[in-house]
Amino acid sequence: MQHAGFLIKSSRGGAVVLALLVFALADPAVIQNVFTNTGHAGAARHHHTATLLLNGGVLVAGGEDGAGNILSSAELYDPATRTWKETGSLAEPRKNHTAGLLPDGRVIVVGGYHRGELASAELFDPATGTWSGAGHMTSSRVQHSTNLLPSGNVMVAGGQAGPASVEVYDPSRGTWTSTGSLITGRREHVAIRFFNNTVLVVGGRAEPGAGLLASAELYDPATGQWSGRGSLKTARAGHAATLLGTAKVLVTGGSDGDGPLASAELYDPTTGLWTETGSMGTARSQHTVKLLSTGQVLVAGGRGPGGAILSSAELYNPGAGTWSSIGSMLNGRYVHTATLLLDGSVLMAGGLADGSGVAAQAEQFSQNAP
Repeated sequence: MQHAGFLIKSSRGGAVVLALLVFALADPAVIQNVFTNTGHAGAARHHHTATLLLNGGVLVAGGEDGAGNILSSAELYDPATRTWKETGSLAEPRKNHTAGLLPDGRVIVVGGYHRGELASAELFDPATGTWSGAGHMTSSRVQHSTNLLPSGNVMVAGGQAGPASVEVYDPSRGTWTSTGSLITGRREHVAIRFFNNTVLVVGGRAEPGAGLLASAELYDPATGQWSGRGSLKTARAGHAATLLGTAKVLVTGGSDGDGPLASAELYDPTTGLWTETGSMGTARSQHTVKLLSTGQVLVAGGRGPGGAILSSAELYNPGAGTWSSIGSMLNGRYVHTATLLLDGSVLMAGGLADGSGVAAQAEQFSQNAP
């Protein structure tokens, strides 16, 4: 039986609660894990962003196409009809940017790359399907992180051009201000916000030539300062992380500089310690990871040993600390996006793939109880 605590965190409506209750009562051994096609997006893209909107739709924005063009186009996915439609375009094309949902339902897109690192930010309004400027950061940045703070402000940390700098955007004023700098400048890291609203930054690459990082840091929005939170057992970049229902952080895969990693590690905020947990069945980097409404964790795709583009997927059981193979996506892909939908399924979109170069076909992962 799955723990009922995941229901509150994952649901946003009666229909969703009912669906999650079915999974909570179902035997995990008989749940069917299924990938299904959801149709072609208008533009095949990678290094884009995908953001779940308050209405349950998904906004996909920017990225790069198979011809090497950096995109300004954006599309909306409707899970109810499994269809895509174009919406307003970004003012500036960009890839390797970040995006986040604001409390008022708008989406902020930050930084990225287009003929150089970008300092600009833009806001998407789902009500009008249009974009507007959100000012400029003091530092241009790419391969940074973005997190929503409890105040409704947005914190942006690190990146290639400003590896130690951290800035906060205030949507009510439309202004950017600097806050406490990271202890160690980094890019290609992961950032996770805890239930107590602090933000944990883990791993990544240090300033050019300084190698990979194992260190972790915690940001306290009440003080605007960072403090050290130990180190991973293995330094890594290209990894992925998620916050578990136990409030621990699961860090998966990535590269140690010699190749992809199968190892996974757990951070316990109550002790401040890192411990190793079960390794994935397949080493992978540049993959996606999502906490499911069942409490399990889905890892999918990525780059494997020898540069292989992976279609395989695995599930992590936090209670046992073990992984199980659940077959494969319909398309191998990496640097794609994975978005948890309101019904508990996961939308896989875009990414680099075998053959065509860029995956135009999106797919949806679902867990079906017989």
